Amino acid sequence: MVQSVEMVEVSARDGLQNEPEMLATEVKLEMIRRAVACGLRRMEVASFVNPRKVPQMADAAEVMAGLPRDDGVTYIALALNRRGFERAAEAGAREVNFVLAASEAFAGRNSGASTAALAEALEEVVQLASPAGIRVSATVSVAFGCPFEGETPPARVTELVRRAAGAGAFEIALADTIGVADPGRVRALFADARAAAPDVQLRAHFHNTRNTALANALAAVEAGVHVIDGSLAGIGGCPFAPGAAGNVPTEDLVYMFERMGLDTGVDLDGAIDAARFIGGALGKSTPGMVSRAGGFPAAAI
Repeated sequence: MVQSVEMVEVSARDGLQNEPEMLATEVKLEMIRRAVACGLRRMEVASFVNPRKVPQMADAAEVMAGLPRDDGVTYIALALNRRGFERAAEAGAREVNFVLAASEAFAGRNSGASTAALAEALEEVVQLASPAGIRVSATVSVAFGCPFEGETPPARVTELVRRAAGAGAFEIALADTIGVADPGRVRALFADARAAAPDVQLRAHFHNTRNTALANALAAVEAGVHVIDGSLAGIGGCPFAPGAAGNVPTEDLVYMFERMGLDTGVDLDGAIDAARFIGGALGKSTPGMVSRAGGFPAAAI
């Protein structure tokens, strides 16, 4: 098993995109500043998608413009097609995450394209990104199940992993977009992904729709994955996946991993404070458990 875990913070992107509340750009930037302050050094902060379909991300360029450029943090923008990549590049993104849906029905609803067309678009995007000094990662969404097609065949996922690796993605994530994965399937699918792309960094993205995300994150780490997505306060979901709710809370992951002796580089108290700020900004109770309970209690004596 790995000895440390790189946390990728997604609250400002995947966390907010499914929330009904529309936060101001400055509030989003404060969320990001607090995430940086607690030690998070890589985070998805904006999605360059159709603002009519995802209005929560309509200020993507403004968010990118408000970020510091010299703080040692990698800020990631998400894109679903070439135009989204071009917009992200124009906004100054130095890393872009490109999404490949593992089901045709989800690809059509999420991206307006077939899975084959998305794979071809990724190849084009990597070719454009390389001379611009932008690195590209790929996420295989609905890797564990689709809200429209049901079970996702593992062979389809591994084929997309091969295509992404062949295109030149430096990292490939498997995403449980609707929160249906289980630890056994996680271990098996990441083993398949490793065999399909032995030289590419793997990453895991879990939603907690059915309360299995922490177990799945641990299973991924046990399978040798050392890059795990989390969302402070556990906010998030996918607007194109009915019923999908809640990313795995960053603070819950940090508590679990650090108690296990795995280094995350994240200050838990700072993460709890950041999660509570998010809950206050949204004006509601959020799903994260550790932000409610606090870390391990101090001795009473």
